Amino acid sequence: MAVPEERVVSFRPRTILVVLGVTLLVFVVLALVYFAFRVITWILIAAFLAAALNPAVEFFERRGVGRGLSSGIVFLVALLSICGLGFLLIPPLVDQVREFIDALPAIVADLTAGRGPLGFLERDYQVVERLREAIDKAGTGGVTGLTGPAVEILTRILTGVVGALTIAFLTFFMLLEGPHTVDHLLGLLPEHVRPRWERVSGNIYRTIGGYVSGNLLISLIAGVVTTIVLLAVGSSYAIALGLVVAVLDLIPLAGATLAAVIVSAVIFVEQGVLRGIIVVVFFVLYQQLENHVLQPVIYGRTVQLSPLAVLVAVLIGAELAGVLGALMAIPVAGSIQAIVRELLLAHRERLIETPPGAALAAPNDSS
Repeated sequence: MAVPEERVVSFRPRTILVVLGVTLLVFVVLALVYFAFRVITWILIAAFLAAALNPAVEFFERRGVGRGLSSGIVFLVALLSICGLGFLLIPPLVDQVREFIDALPAIVADLTAGRGPLGFLERDYQVVERLREAIDKAGTGGVTGLTGPAVEILTRILTGVVGALTIAFLTFFMLLEGPHTVDHLLGLLPEHVRPRWERVSGNIYRTIGGYVSGNLLISLIAGVVTTIVLLAVGSSYAIALGLVVAVLDLIPLAGATLAAVIVSAVIFVEQGVLRGIIVVVFFVLYQQLENHVLQPVIYGRTVQLSPLAVLVAVLIGAELAGVLGALMAIPVAGSIQAIVRELLLAHRERLIETPPGAALAAPNDSS
């Protein structure tokens, strides 16, 4: 019986060290992302905002204004616009939220007694008794999820303020130094690949800038139109609910539906069934307009992603990073598509220059 031949596989020490080094580098990068996730999030948000504001900076630059002054003008205008919008919206927003909180006990009393627009929930389904039973079993915190201490809430508020200030400064410095940094990084590449990566960076910039500015515009339109409709049906909380719609509409796909559910529920409680149905019909019609007209124009021309790719990207982004992942999924997917497209184009060019049979045909030709 023949003894099977033993095969010995050997690796050079350099190969082993390279594999270990790459593994260690991947581990360090993943650990850095995990521990500095909040800071990385701020940087990404600032990068998106800078990409959205950069066309305005370039507008001033084309008219002879320096980069620094152009960045300062655009940043200041954006900041003043946000502050002005806050001064216009925050006072009525606070008043309407306070009115809603003050009216909430009366709404709950009507519901408990089986009166008002939603009294049928108690009369027919005994919702209040079932809610009380759930509270007795799980406790108020178990039902509502409000178990966090006040210190944690205060910490989150302070973190949000620090994050907003950090994002503002990062956005300004990215506007100021962004193009120079990109040009410096591209200058480190070899001459023969530099034009290709310049095209990639330009496509990524147009993708992110177009998506961010377009998404903000769509959300602004949704908030304004919703506020007008709610004022028309006589809602006392039109501005607050319109702001809720504008903020939630920033989330692709699911945000508009969630906003519609929240606003419609409030209108049913406040205004009754008939006006609630009117608001539901409005949201159904408006979402058709947004999904089939506004979003295809934005995503089709700037991001150039199919509806299926948009849905997959948003689902993966939401699973990885929640709401922020859903917000960033589409421009990230568009950027990856731009890189892959350029790599495939480069591969095709190499195949055209040296066909697969050229290397084999060359010795025969010489003979």
